[in-house]
Amino acid sequence: MAAGDFDIESPNAARMYDYYLGGNANFAVDRETAERFLKVVPSARQWAYANRAFLGRAVRFMVAQGVDQFLDLGSGIPTVGNVHEIAQEAAPAARVAYVDREPVAVAHAEALLDGTPRVSVTQADIRDPETVLSAPGVAGLLDFSRPVGVLAVAILHFVADEDDPAEIVRGYRSACVPGSYLALSHLSPITFTDDQLRGAHAIYNRTSTPGTLRSRDRIAELLTGYELVDPGLVLLPEWRPDDPVDREVAARTNSYAAVGVLPAG
Repeated sequence: MAAGDFDIESPNAARMYDYYLGGNANFAVDRETAERFLKVVPSARQWAYANRAFLGRAVRFMVAQGVDQFLDLGSGIPTVGNVHEIAQEAAPAARVAYVDREPVAVAHAEALLDGTPRVSVTQADIRDPETVLSAPGVAGLLDFSRPVGVLAVAILHFVADEDDPAEIVRGYRSACVPGSYLALSHLSPITFTDDQLRGAHAIYNRTSTPGTLRSRDRIAELLTGYELVDPGLVLLPEWRPDDPVDREVAARTNSYAAVGVLPAG
């Protein structure tokens, strides 16, 4: 991968996530930092795969409910099992708008999606819903007079408290009509030891996207205004799993996940 004008000196969470998933859209500094993180939190790769699997299950669920357009916030580096691949397999006319602020993620998405119908990629900061929603790749592709599936998968823990993640979600929610959905996954300090938390923060604070872990109750606040579909806000792998899940294994992902629907009225 050519570095081009990209910052290859600082590690980036999106590129580290790509590395955890076995992708090649990352730089040496991302791989080195990810390996240091894996020494602190050996379950990080397990989390990445569980998170990607949740994304797929959530999209397939929404398609089954009749949703055929998606807004993927903080979509990251394109890899196997992209939203448009999952959605269009079940609904060939499905539309997907990818949004990310990370230049490498956007560049790879543009290259991957070149010529792909009913798919767009927009470089924008998801913390600014007004800018995202008015971007040509979003406003010109998605019809917000019909239900939209908004995907906030492993992104809101990169939004600091001072940026008011609940208000950011409200900005997207207010643009959607009843019958729209939100899929959310979020890191939480479930099984992390104090040493792991200190080590993890020390590593990710060196990236362009330091993380903010939140309790289950605080994550639930981000879902205000939505009616959660069964089984509600649960450990990441426990959201409608394809196969039985061991609860201790699920807890080691240190994440919760939920899908909510925007009710009428």
